[in-house]
Amino acid sequence: MSKLLLVRHGNTESGSTLRYWGQSDVKLSALGLRQAERLSDRLAKEKIDAIYTSHLRRAWTTTEIIATRHQLDIVNCTELNEVNFGKIEGLTFDEVSQLYPEVAKLWVSQSLCLEFPDGENFDRFNSRVSKFLSRLDKHATEETVLIVAHAGPLRLLVCHLLGLELRHWRQLRLDLASLSIVETYSQGAILNLLNDVSHLI
Repeated sequence: MSKLLLVRHGNTESGSTLRYWGQSDVKLSALGLRQAERLSDRLAKEKIDAIYTSHLRRAWTTTEIIATRHQLDIVNCTELNEVNFGKIEGLTFDEVSQLYPEVAKLWVSQSLCLEFPDGENFDRFNSRVSKFLSRLDKHATEETVLIVAHAGPLRLLVCHLLGLELRHWRQLRLDLASLSIVETYSQGAILNLLNDVSHLI
């Protein structure tokens, strides 16, 4: 069995958690830094054999704080970057609805045909994230792997690992600074923990 620790980055300085930042390289806020410290405390006694992260600062900083308790190199993976929202980066859903009503319509319907203007479409996003799975194949059983990223990539990874249809990917809730755990076996994978934020209380 391999254990995958899936962590979403902490809160950001974006000014609003309701805005879509995608590949905009926003920093962690003071709250986000505190959340990362709580995650570090939570995972301090965990045996971790490898650490992977998105290269975007909000994920990278979260990872660095967690990694202070573990003597491991951090592997930077662009496959784990959030979806490229293109022209809707930094907008709220209401703003998207006004400026790009067709995009909003496909988004609400959870259509896999969704394509962000001047950004990624779902197929390209999924293809990029899926490439990360080959990195996990290199790890032996009994290893624990920490993956720090964003809601989008982590949702897709969970779907792939559990064999869920991709149309369900947005039905998985992953809050900021949350921890989820997937155990992988030769016969398949088991979701052991989803969206746990008890360390933030």
